[in-house]
Amino acid sequence: MVQQTHDHLQRGNADTDSSGPDRTRQQNAPRSPRRYGRLGVELALAFVAVALIAVTATSAASSLIVFHSIHQLVTKQQQRAAKGAALGAGVIYRPVGWSARLKPVVTLVDMTGSRMQCRDADGEVIRASPGFSGFSGPAITNRVFVHGHRVGSVTVKFGADKVAGAGESFIAQQWEARVISGIVGVLFALVVSLVLAPLITTPVDQVLRAARARSIGQRQARAGAVRGLRDLRKLAATFDRMADNLGREDQLSRNVVAYIAHDLRTPIAVLRACTEAMLDGVTEITPSGVKSLHEEVMHLDQMVEDLRLLSAAEAAALQLNLTRCDLAVVAADTADSLGSIFDAAGVRLVRQLSPVPARCDEARMRQIISNVLTNAAKFTPAGGQVTIEVRPSGAWAIVRVTDTGPGIAPDELPHLTERFYRAHGSERVSGSGIGLAIVDELVHAHHGTLGIVSELGQGTQVTIAIPRQP
Repeated sequence: MVQQTHDHLQRGNADTDSSGPDRTRQQNAPRSPRRYGRLGVELALAFVAVALIAVTATSAASSLIVFHSIHQLVTKQQQRAAKGAALGAGVIYRPVGWSARLKPVVTLVDMTGSRMQCRDADGEVIRASPGFSGFSGPAITNRVFVHGHRVGSVTVKFGADKVAGAGESFIAQQWEARVISGIVGVLFALVVSLVLAPLITTPVDQVLRAARARSIGQRQARAGAVRGLRDLRKLAATFDRMADNLGREDQLSRNVVAYIAHDLRTPIAVLRACTEAMLDGVTEITPSGVKSLHEEVMHLDQMVEDLRLLSAAEAAALQLNLTRCDLAVVAADTADSLGSIFDAAGVRLVRQLSPVPARCDEARMRQIISNVLTNAAKFTPAGGQVTIEVRPSGAWAIVRVTDTGPGIAPDELPHLTERFYRAHGSERVSGSGIGLAIVDELVHAHHGTLGIVSELGQGTQVTIAIPRQP
């Protein structure tokens, strides 16, 4: 089973925490979070405001629409009434005595609250309602025809208070409807806010408390398990994962400092003791003594170079020089440059290289392949074999190195890419323990994956996959 070493690096460092993330979350989760806080009150007020605005806007829109409809209806009724008065006047028309015959029509119009005036064809007033001239209101005039001949005209004035009364009655009813709708809307908004507010405020409060606690130095603070909306639950879980990752990075930084201090202590102590002995005259300055000091200095120089390489690998994502190259050619050239190492170790190097064009940083890929092959040569006993394979796999380019070495214990696999980690049995070989850490950084800089499979007594297989088109 291929295991992603980056994930193992994260999980491996998490083991150094004495309490563990789950226990930390339980210890730091708020025990009795407030169901409603300032945010809850603000949400409730927002719901109420939205309900009131919606009710008011709906009422205003309906008032305009319905009032306009009522006005059109009244206007049509007035037109029909004026037309009816003109038809009535035409029915009872007589050339002589028309004024007297108009009295029932005028009386009927007056009973509706309107006023009527009838004129003959010459425009002379034949009959009019009492007070017609002083009556205010909209007026409609229709001609009176008898057998197709115009014999006069009828003007009907309608009282303005009729439309106003209808409008006032409608407005009064609308205000009652608005008040009732507003009360219902506010109650509904409060009920909804009482249900939704805890689902929003509780997760936010817990995340805020954890963030504030971390801002004052409480590194173990976590939001913990929350009950709320799905996205807010995801927010709290993401915050906790971020805090866990930061904790692991802090632990990793402390481990790096401890490892460096530990590895520097021995050569510095040797250099100090030897130089003090030479200065005090206890020992003579001999070529063998100078050689020993030089070896310790070279050890320190190698450590500094390893740290420089690790720092460069961590920054490689910003420095990659992507070009089109064939990984099979890169692997072949790298294997050729390491031929003397394999010959000196008595290890056979087998190549299975298929052309794989890919866009990558050629120098970084040489460094990756060189580190993996060098590790394989170091840990494979004389007479063993190391196989390097390069092949395409869909959109990915695969580089795989397999050795016949002693293998690696399962509990050590997750830690192989940790800085300065040395597996059991690696004391007999030279190295600082950051070779695979550099490989891991460079592979991830190419947006690739690094997988390591190993069994005790069966050898180790390192698989590198990078996208052919990043």
